[in-house]
Amino acid sequence: MWKRALVALLLGAAAVRPEPVPLATPTTPPPAYPNPGRVTGDIGVHDPSVVKRPDGSYLLVHTGDNLTIKTSTDRTAWHNAGVVFPGGAPWTTSYTGGGASLWAPDISYRNGRYYLYYSASTFGSRNSAIFLATSTTGASGSWANQGLIISTTSSSNYNAIDPNLVVDAQGRWWLSFGSFWTGIKLIQLDPATGKRLGTSITGLAQRTGSTTAIEAPFVFRHGSYYYLWVSFDACCQGASSTYRIMVGRSTSVTGPYVDRNGVAMTSGGGTQVLAGHGSVHGPGHQAVVPDSDAEVLYYHYYADNGAPLLGINLLGYDSAGWPFVY
Repeated sequence: MWKRALVALLLGAAAVRPEPVPLATPTTPPPAYPNPGRVTGDIGVHDPSVVKRPDGSYLLVHTGDNLTIKTSTDRTAWHNAGVVFPGGAPWTTSYTGGGASLWAPDISYRNGRYYLYYSASTFGSRNSAIFLATSTTGASGSWANQGLIISTTSSSNYNAIDPNLVVDAQGRWWLSFGSFWTGIKLIQLDPATGKRLGTSITGLAQRTGSTTAIEAPFVFRHGSYYYLWVSFDACCQGASSTYRIMVGRSTSVTGPYVDRNGVAMTSGGGTQVLAGHGSVHGPGHQAVVPDSDAEVLYYHYYADNGAPLLGINLLGYDSAGWPFVY
């Protein structure tokens, strides 16, 4: 489902763990889905996006009123650090129905500054928009509004939410986005401004049949492939959520993306990487971030009591180059 602001849990902080050491990337998946890795502190999140800062610490932004910020020095203990827009974001209210909740941010650090793409909409609506903010520090209140990137209306056949910036091997900038309807789209951006370049739009993935439930794209380059990560099925229903994390790949950032069986993602294809298990319900809205020890998969999931929590696992790749969590 489309994103709604959810109240973060306030949990106690814990001790800092040592700096991770490099590990050999495993090639054999575990026999069952692992539980999320240990995290502590302020771990109530929804739609997390994470960047590793130049000083080695971590900055996380997630769905919430005026976009919520969390920080960590070790990827384990997380602390609240205010909001992106403490004075509000009035330029978004024509899309949010006057509300303060902003959704599905995407944060990265490039050219000495942080780029934050984020969504403004209301539940179930295509009156939606993606905006950009930038900052040199990432701190609360330091973000400058850079304006609108793309918007949709009730007559559009796709939805302008869930942005993700990817820079391809040639240095070109692209933004993937989309939720339900005709699925995941891609537009090109101007690296000088972070804004849209041209008017072309490419379809990357779409569900077919009785459900159109696909959203939260994240494109990540590993080896000679671009991997398109998406979430299938129902978000935002607490422990009843059926979100699951899927992936396909392509040798080109613009596609075509196919799953392990060769099924095109534009025809409903996708290889499942993580789904609900035990007390982990509806894992999804994933982000992949390279780190010193491994590539790291960040996502949210729901606890038995329905609370959204931060999930973190490491990624391995099997002998055929398909990712798995461990």
